[in-house]
Parts: sequence; C-alpha cells; structure tokens
Amino acid sequence: MEIVQEIQNKLFSLQDRKYKKFHSALMPNIDPNTVIGVRVPLLKQLAKTLMVNSQVEDFLNHLPHSYYEENNLHAFILCEEKNFEVCLHKLNKFLPYVDNWATCDSMRPKCFKKHKDLLYKEINVWLKSKNEFVVRFGLEMLMVHFLDHTFSSDAINLAITVKSQQYYVNMMLAWFFATALVKQWDKTIKILEDKILDAFVHNKTIQKACESYRITVKQKEFLKTLKI
Repeated sequence: MEIVQEIQNKLFSLQDRKYKKFHSALMPNIDPNTVIGVRVPLLKQLAKTLMVNSQVEDFLNHLPHSYYEENNLHAFILCEEKNFEVCLHKLNKFLPYVDNWATCDSMRPKCFKKHKDLLYKEINVWLKSKNEFVVRFGLEMLMVHFLDHTFSSDAINLAITVKSQQYYVNMMLAWFFATALVKQWDKTIKILEDKILDAFVHNKTIQKACESYRITVKQKEFLKTLKI
C-alpha cells in the first residue's frame, strides 16, 4: 500500500544507526534486522501527524508490520485515539501482533482514563489470554489505572491470579507488585509476608522495590528479610 511505503521511507529517513544497535540489544527476542533505529520522541511526533492522514487506517490494518518501529508507531497512534470503543476495537486487533516488551509498554491510550469500569472488564479478558504480551498489557493497564485513587483490593487480588511461566509476564507481575508496594504498602506487603507469589516474581518484586526511590530505607531493609 502507498501509505505503508511512505511510512517506511519516513522511518528510514529518521534512522539512527547507533541507537539501532543499542536498542536491539535490549530486545533479544526480536530480529535486529527488523529494527530501523528511530528514537521514541520522533515516533510520537510522526504518530500525531498521521492521526490526521486520511490513509492512516490502511496502515493500521496492514498487519503484521515489517518493522519494529512500525509496531511502535501503531501503538502511539492508538494512544491518541479519543473514542474508547474505537480504541479498544483497534487495540484488540493489534495486540496479537505485539511481540516485544517495548511495543507493549508503549501503549497507554489516553481515553482509558475516563472509562475505568469498561477497562477493568477488558483487563479480565486480557489476563486470561495465552498470548504473553496480551497478558503483560493487561497487567500494565491494571497497574497504571487501578493502584491510585480508584484503588480497591480487587486489583491486587486479580494480579495474584495470574500464574505464568512466561518471562515477560512475570517481569510485569514484579513491576506491578513493586508499584503496589509504593502506592498501597499496607495492602501489598502481606502478600510478600505470606509468600503467595511465585518465587521468581516474589524476589524480583523485592528487587524492583528496593531499587525504587519511593520506598523508604526502613521499608527496603524489611523487604530484604522476606527474600525466598
């Protein structure tokens, strides 16, 4: 399609070869040949430009994409979508093609903030997926939207139900619980005290929390005593 070729040409015009080498090393499960090497701020700028392009839907529907940056660009375009139902439809169409943590973690649609009840129902669906990055995305949305003023113990209890042998799911679980310790210490620390989590997630949660400047020295000292 014409729009796809135009976007690929634009991405290569923004290529930074040193960044390509650096960033490829952060994603061992991705073929380096599919990484062009475009910095995130430039991709976000391009996404905003494409939002008003009449052919952008052709690009979004052209799946799977050939390049890592096309996936990230796709993610950033979805972040700009203002209609919740439209965004959700497009997101669910794209999620099965997400194959790395960076693209997955780039998707934080702005419209989700105003539709927490509907989002929570969708998170329950995502967390039951067999796709590693669909589950990771669901956990990320649970972490981003349900640990602050809209917090309830249901969010933590839902995360506890996720049991996986997949590395990128377990890393997100650790990130979730480390963030929960920051924002809801009293509700979260008992989970570690009772050693409810898988050993890897348990210890990685403690590691991530101890690396956080938002956890006090006293809290970090206590967390270290809970390692398995």
